[in-house]
Amino acid sequence: MNDLREQLLKGLVIPALPLALNEDGSWAKQHQQALVRYYADAGAGGLAVGVHSTQFEIREPEFGLFEPVLRLASETLDEWLGAEGRSFLKIAGICGETQQALAEVEVAGGFGYEAALLSLTALKGKSKDEVVRHCAQVAKEMPVIGFYLQPSIGGQVLAYDFWRRFFDIENVVAVKMAPFNRYYTWDAVRALMDSGREDVALYTGNDDNIIVDLLTAYRHEGKTKYIVGGLLGQWGVWTERAVNLLQDLKQERKTGQAIDPLWLSRNVELTDANAAVFDAANGFAGCIPGIMEVLRRQGLVPSCRCLNPEEILSPGQAEELDRVSRAYPWLIDDAFVNSNKDRWLF
Repeated sequence: MNDLREQLLKGLVIPALPLALNEDGSWAKQHQQALVRYYADAGAGGLAVGVHSTQFEIREPEFGLFEPVLRLASETLDEWLGAEGRSFLKIAGICGETQQALAEVEVAGGFGYEAALLSLTALKGKSKDEVVRHCAQVAKEMPVIGFYLQPSIGGQVLAYDFWRRFFDIENVVAVKMAPFNRYYTWDAVRALMDSGREDVALYTGNDDNIIVDLLTAYRHEGKTKYIVGGLLGQWGVWTERAVNLLQDLKQERKTGQAIDPLWLSRNVELTDANAAVFDAANGFAGCIPGIMEVLRRQGLVPSCRCLNPEEILSPGQAEELDRVSRAYPWLIDDAFVNSNKDRWLF
């Protein structure tokens, strides 16, 4: 438990694992393993499995992929990193009301997952007391990472008062803030500062503001907090570049000097790239296909197919991916992938 907290507080790149599918919609196991190896070799510090990028539909009986995907990802990591012995966090996305969430935690724990990224989407309409109680019950079984998901893709507004109570749960180890909203993000940061806890890590999930989130010193009533790392769908692509980016940002923070204005320009460029990948122009309708299309072009997955066949690239999205790839070569890790993908796809 202490090692888990220590690793999270260091600040890690934690990609959200996409689901690799063949053109016919069947699960591409070989490519799924290749993705896991890619993230490990790119220098990520952990992997989130069973989350939005992995497609929530894996839980539906007609697909029955929740357990197989969690098992394969965990076993692949163990085999690939076993000789190195380096720390690598396994984080399971946990969904549903309390009974379902606890059942998923039991499965994840059996496969060696160390923390639960807890989605609260299924608790929409529940009282604050009920939601906090739900979080506390899950935390009794596995360390919990809170999840502030943007309302446009199923999240709900979680006010300061909720987060203040949430941080009183002892087994909370981190929070992923992904409301895509500066006001809501500050509510969660301020609540942690007011809780007095120093053992809970702040992670950005705001794919629209990654660099500024990671550079900002959040100050309130004599206290200072940083968002130390990212647990991001965006970092499921071009991951080797993301690892270098986080290292550079950590170094920039250490200098104690004024922030180089170049980082503000880079923030806009990364946000522009994310808009293409996540399909912001169409209300994020092509978010998962956009992630998969980047990986398909690199040869890491065989298709950009989703379990829901109606979830496809939006008109013009492919051209937007072309544009941002040309415009921002500093973001692209094609050379790294090309030199390693045969090893990952054996």
